[in-house]
Amino acid sequence: MPDSLDLNDLKRSDFFYELPQELIAQTPVEPRNASRLLHLDRKTGAVAHDRFYNLCNYLKKGDLLVLNDSRVIPARIYGEREDTHSFIEFLLLEQKENMVWELICRPGKKAKVGTRFVFGEGLLKAEIIEVKDDGNRIARFECESGNIYSALDMIGQMPLPPYITEKLRDKERYQTVYSRELGSAAAPTAGLHFTKQQLEEIKQMGVGIAYVTLHIGLGTFRPVKEDKVLDHKMHSEHYELPQITADMINHTKESGGRVIAVGTTSCRTLESVAKQYGKIVPCHGSTDIFIYPGYEFKVLDGLITNFHLPESTLIMLVSAFAGYENTMRAYEIAVKERYRFFSFGDSMIIL
Repeated sequence: MPDSLDLNDLKRSDFFYELPQELIAQTPVEPRNASRLLHLDRKTGAVAHDRFYNLCNYLKKGDLLVLNDSRVIPARIYGEREDTHSFIEFLLLEQKENMVWELICRPGKKAKVGTRFVFGEGLLKAEIIEVKDDGNRIARFECESGNIYSALDMIGQMPLPPYITEKLRDKERYQTVYSRELGSAAAPTAGLHFTKQQLEEIKQMGVGIAYVTLHIGLGTFRPVKEDKVLDHKMHSEHYELPQITADMINHTKESGGRVIAVGTTSCRTLESVAKQYGKIVPCHGSTDIFIYPGYEFKVLDGLITNFHLPESTLIMLVSAFAGYENTMRAYEIAVKERYRFFSFGDSMIIL
């Protein structure tokens, strides 16, 4: 860890930490809210250890939790080339039109413009219509039912991150209990810890619950390759912030309550809107906001998040909110205390 952080010369390596492989969670805990919870005081840097089912102890009447209600598509599909019957794997990233999607495919050399593929014994068919500069493909799909989402439900698999090697037995365990808006290629994992009963208990204590939608692309998992953090280009993701959520956030702020984002995706949505409009307003659009130390938060008073990959944009965001030294020390403690890391791992609340 560097003695001091030069905000004008942030390096990727500033956000590295040693993580033993066995601490990468391969399966979710049961029940959902039995995961561990590390409380980080952003003012003092003090760390305390708890369980997620005790989350209410850190909340107050008049606070507001903002959750991302995006739902993960079972976007990994396996099929074959129509002419040669050779194997192909598609990973759908973003819907461009009704039946047109941007995707990653393997092996890419089989997927030239005009090539056709078949999935689920003809349930779904696709033709490559464009090869992008970054190697991603644009494909036009056909399906018997006319509803690609129902076809994906039947034949698709959850696009788990590459560090999870165990097969997921229940698709719903990679969805939050409040997910409803289809569109993500990855789960908003900070929300995986909530149960429906716990959300009800939180409401009953006078804490508000509001929703935004940010559809998560796989860029979330892409590593920062540039040595200088400021040279990194963020991926763009679609978001929606409805009127009711804008009203609840503004009311909470006016009443002196705390706005607590559940997950980096909710955080990025709120800060993007405030940055663009100078306040929270109902809107939708795309965001490529990059939050790293030195960023001045406009909305957030608290953050619930998982433990993120070394040198990732997500640990940079957490460092911006909690303070660099506080964050890196909390991660050091989490490793020492053998917390579980990443998507199916344990949780942290920063207040």
